[in-house]
Amino acid sequence: MTISDLSDDAIRNETELIEEGTEEVCFREGVVLKAISGLYIVHADADKESAPSLFRCSLRGNLKKDLTYNTSKSVARRVTRAKRPLTKDTVAIGDRVRFQVNEEDTGVIEVIHPRTTRFARAGEGRREQTMVTNLDQMGIVFACAEPNPDLWRIDRWIMAAESNGIEPLIIANKRDLVDEKIFQERFGEYARIGYRVIATSVRQQIGIETLKTLLRGRITAFTGPSGVGKSSLLNFVQPGLKLATGEIGLTTFKGKHTTTVRELIPLETGGWVADTPGLRSLELLNLDRDDLLAGFIEFAPFLELPCRFHNCRHEAEPGCHLKEAVERGEVSRRRYESFLILAHEAEDGVKG
Repeated sequence: MTISDLSDDAIRNETELIEEGTEEVCFREGVVLKAISGLYIVHADADKESAPSLFRCSLRGNLKKDLTYNTSKSVARRVTRAKRPLTKDTVAIGDRVRFQVNEEDTGVIEVIHPRTTRFARAGEGRREQTMVTNLDQMGIVFACAEPNPDLWRIDRWIMAAESNGIEPLIIANKRDLVDEKIFQERFGEYARIGYRVIATSVRQQIGIETLKTLLRGRITAFTGPSGVGKSSLLNFVQPGLKLATGEIGLTTFKGKHTTTVRELIPLETGGWVADTPGLRSLELLNLDRDDLLAGFIEFAPFLELPCRFHNCRHEAEPGCHLKEAVERGEVSRRRYESFLILAHEAEDGVKG
């Protein structure tokens, strides 16, 4: 069975095949590639007796009730705090699971292994909807030109990745459209802070092999505005992936019921890619100032110093070490202003 065989209708029609075995019981481990209408496509790991393969799985009944609370993994405080909103999804793409193998490439998910990371957005009634889990890195794709990059939005995505414990990977596409001076003006700041920035160009085949290497063996979600060449770039990384990125992401069917289909795509060279258009409009879910500050890693040395006021918001208070660093030019004023904008948005629950 291949991923192309697994149309949404086919998955729904396989429900009656998923029954618990009564004789020999076999369990396998794998990663969830796709979730639709209570069924899950699981890519089973290779083991001594079996090759990698795909299974249509249902979820053990008692796991369906196992809704979990969102947690904050603030780098600043390194604590886990229970949050009020419940997650909407029990299983999400990227989840590592243990499942019982049945007949006809079907199975039942018995165990959902702990997640290393989780990326969510607001669902109905302010509940969180998990988009993808166990991400290793977030590919933040912006063009060097046509269109010009919105640095504030880059900051926003870096902060979102950092606050969720996900490594940001900044991809400056269409490198052939600007000279070195303009490239450094637009993206050099991020490299100086310490982020990995790679320049790519499909037209001139710049940075493609570097990108392939960085994707190998990792789970990567890609995000970025329309028109930056993301689909073309992914298609160059793996031919045929362009079509897949149009299908995987978030598809919403308007009507009485809303169905969400997402998919994780395996790379031929190893690793997985999730194109996540559902994350392009990013809402700052349940993030306080400490969470946001953790997303600006260059602030850290100044946040370790005690400000005059113990409850300093790093905005208008006198004796603030972060503000003083901005005035001395040790912290980018533009990045600091991005933080303030994001902090106010988080308080107001604004989408960006």
